[in-house]
Amino acid sequence: MANWELKKCCNHEQVVFLTTISICTVVILALWRTILLTPFKLVTVFLHEASHAIACKLTCGHVEGIQVHADEGGTTQTRGGIYWLILPAGYLGSSFWGMVLILASTNVLTAKIAAGCFAFALLVVLFVAKNWTLRGLCIGFIILIAVVWLLQETTEVRILRYIILFIGVMNSLFSVYDIYDDLISRRVNSSDAEKFAEVCPCPCNGVGWGVIWGLISFLFLCGAMYLGLVILS
Repeated sequence: MANWELKKCCNHEQVVFLTTISICTVVILALWRTILLTPFKLVTVFLHEASHAIACKLTCGHVEGIQVHADEGGTTQTRGGIYWLILPAGYLGSSFWGMVLILASTNVLTAKIAAGCFAFALLVVLFVAKNWTLRGLCIGFIILIAVVWLLQETTEVRILRYIILFIGVMNSLFSVYDIYDDLISRRVNSSDAEKFAEVCPCPCNGVGWGVIWGLISFLFLCGAMYLGLVILS
């Protein structure tokens, strides 16, 4: 039975889980403006654009192409689908995938499944990518996952869970920051939130939707930590 109330928290696995998340957060914040984090930021952009594409396909639209740019921007060309579902899927989707990766890191088997699914998604996107930044990102992370997986299976270097956790934490933090930077601190008329405000009948502007999406993204991160503790209890 799941320990939803987290009685007798925290055991060794839970302490390691929380400590690792804390260390990842400190490392990410310390290296935020360095080139070392650029590939991981671009992964978040990739998941943002992939979430737009998934929402488009799920609402019977057509994805014409995906691009990720070196300046940490990206675009997804779609045709058809339900526009007001496609627009918020980028920011909220990347936050959701961050939560999924954090939860997957709680177990070796689920970490392997997450790594395999992530590598497969990168391989698929590699063939529909419209620019070399995204192609290079896909190739680089496919190689990274393959090398880490090989080390996991053949040596005593068991870091697959921690790599998945780091990508999950990075994705969650960058999603919240990206929402604040793109939608709240500065108003960009072409942003997803401004476009959503135009098509949504609710009396809320782009900044308002940015705040709402930011809160939801933060809740995804908090939810990942709570559910991770429940799983490990």
